[in-house]
Amino acid sequence: MGNGWITTLQTVMDERMINTSAELNDYRRSAAFGEYTPEAVVYVTTPEEVSRVLKIANEHQVPVTPKGLSTGLSGGDIPIHGGIVIDMSRWRASVEIDPEDLVARVSPAVLTSDIHAAAEAYGLMYPPDPSSSNISTIGGNLAENAGGPRGLKYGVTKNYVLGLEMVTPQGEILNTGGRTIKNVTGLDITSLVVGSEGVLGIITGATLKLIPKPAVTQTVMAAFATMELAGEAISKTLAAGILPAKMEFIDQACAQAVEAYEPLGLPTDVEAIVLIEVDGHPSAVREEAGDVAEIMKARGGSRVRTPQTEAETQNIWKARSLVSLAIDGIRPAKASEDATVPRSQIPQMMKRLSDIRQKYGLQLVVFGHAGDGNLHPNILCDPYDKEEIRRVEQAAGEIFQAALALGGTLSGEHGIGTMKAAFLEDELGAVSVEMMKRIKSAWDPNNIMNPGKIFADEGQKLILSRQVEQ
Repeated sequence: MGNGWITTLQTVMDERMINTSAELNDYRRSAAFGEYTPEAVVYVTTPEEVSRVLKIANEHQVPVTPKGLSTGLSGGDIPIHGGIVIDMSRWRASVEIDPEDLVARVSPAVLTSDIHAAAEAYGLMYPPDPSSSNISTIGGNLAENAGGPRGLKYGVTKNYVLGLEMVTPQGEILNTGGRTIKNVTGLDITSLVVGSEGVLGIITGATLKLIPKPAVTQTVMAAFATMELAGEAISKTLAAGILPAKMEFIDQACAQAVEAYEPLGLPTDVEAIVLIEVDGHPSAVREEAGDVAEIMKARGGSRVRTPQTEAETQNIWKARSLVSLAIDGIRPAKASEDATVPRSQIPQMMKRLSDIRQKYGLQLVVFGHAGDGNLHPNILCDPYDKEEIRRVEQAAGEIFQAALALGGTLSGEHGIGTMKAAFLEDELGAVSVEMMKRIKSAWDPNNIMNPGKIFADEGQKLILSRQVEQ
């Protein structure tokens, strides 16, 4: 592709481009299988700037990697083919709430937590709630189709996107969808782009659906001697006709890590802790919370707590949000997965994970969204210990295969990125993957957009993540 494009890009972006070795050091991504450094970084703040950059990249067939705040867990913003990193972190963050139409118009760089706060000021709610919402942007959430604890009841990001503004690989500015709740005009390009991980273009704005905020919430926490008992309690709760807003779990190792990091009162002598939140009308919430507590006790739960103050409630959910940070400091790196299985298979998947931990002699901890079967096995490791990394890679492959064997999926919310691309065909089959590649080729015939993501390059391997858990 030559490097004449660098001069052209410099002319267009001027002071908002960096391409010297010293400046690019901050964008070097170190991983277990090598270092990945772009040849240029540009800071964009408008759709028109994105358009100009992509026109140059497409003309010269230069790879482009979009980047927000680097909180993703699947390696989506790693410039594994060099080229240009389009950094959107300087884009003006904006949220415009329309309380009558129950929609929000947002820029790609706004923090998800700021959308939550803006909606709540009108008594509304934007339901998707990744645990990284205080540090992740909506642009990244849209690209990865992020989930979160409330996914059990309310769904994930794609369920709340009415329309998008985006820039195609050819530099064309495109608007999809609209701002109406019902819209069945033409092919659903909006849904195609949400979760496409930057391989089809770059999202520069979105119109999101809001809902009325539930009147009250109530949390229930229970400890279980075994994961099997916790799984039974979870299944029994849902079978009883109760649909919690959140249903989370953490294993013993995670609880111990949190308590060592910041003591918040989690039991550390049990195999599993289940956290549940119900929401809605006050009388219904009181009844459901009581029913949940009784089910937990009847199915072997101990130390069942129903906090009565906001401070107590916040401490419980703070403990859950601190899990990833707490385990981060144990080893230099971690491979963070989100293999998802049917709820009924959670105990069996936990057994498989225990077997994998023993087989490879690795530090493997587990937490996740128990209500929808979305588990987050994290393998703690040293990325510079080649022998350990070999075991990590083998263990990760077995985790993926175990999830698929139990009727699950490679990813519930983190995306495929670089980490799981080599396993895509194992789940979807050759025909499905080929159809996806045809769509990618039609949109991006020069393959400049985030190459090496979703669809693996030949010989592509696991790349470790050191980011914040969703």
